[in-house]
Amino acid sequence: MRLILIGPPGVGKGTQAALLQERLGLLPISSGDIFRAEIREQTPLGVMAKSYIDQGLLVPDDVTIGMMQGRLSRNDVREKGFILDGFPRTVAQAEALDGVLAHLGLGLSGVVAIEVDDEIVVSRLGGRRICPNGGEIYHILTNPPRVEGHCDVCGTPLMTRPDDNESTIRERLKVYHNSTRPVIDFYQAHDQLVRVDGSQEPEQVYEQIVTELPG
Repeated sequence: MRLILIGPPGVGKGTQAALLQERLGLLPISSGDIFRAEIREQTPLGVMAKSYIDQGLLVPDDVTIGMMQGRLSRNDVREKGFILDGFPRTVAQAEALDGVLAHLGLGLSGVVAIEVDDEIVVSRLGGRRICPNGGEIYHILTNPPRVEGHCDVCGTPLMTRPDDNESTIRERLKVYHNSTRPVIDFYQAHDQLVRVDGSQEPEQVYEQIVTELPG
């Protein structure tokens, strides 16, 4: 099975990718993880990407697509299938991905759009707290720590990520709607889109994904 997960920040894409990996054996492929690996290994594409990032510029599509093609070409992807998270972000990237997959002789099983109201996203991310040591994630309403403001595992004071304040969250949502929403329309026009209600509990979201996907 080869899937793309699309949705705004805080919608639960990472949670669903983890469930799909655990239960179906699919490989989660994050564009951010690939960028970091290429830069760490100082590959030609990684060096090029870092030169743009260091200047505060967006990495050009051809560099991003080159990195994705390299990862999708590996044998483990062909054997196990994949879940793409964070790519494609634009229609141009979606069209390029079609070309990459066609070249590799692979097809998409489906594109899952996890959808929620913006106010739910603001509530979810605005209440998120993270342990700076182990990375454990809490929420002041839905998953509070046993001792307020402190990690259950190590007792370290929890922190709020800088991009989890309300104004930043709303700006991220605005960017998402402007740039990534057209990608949903692209896959809808190609009859590859499955819409899922992301306001449900994670298990319900997972069940809807696996039930509505073809095959």
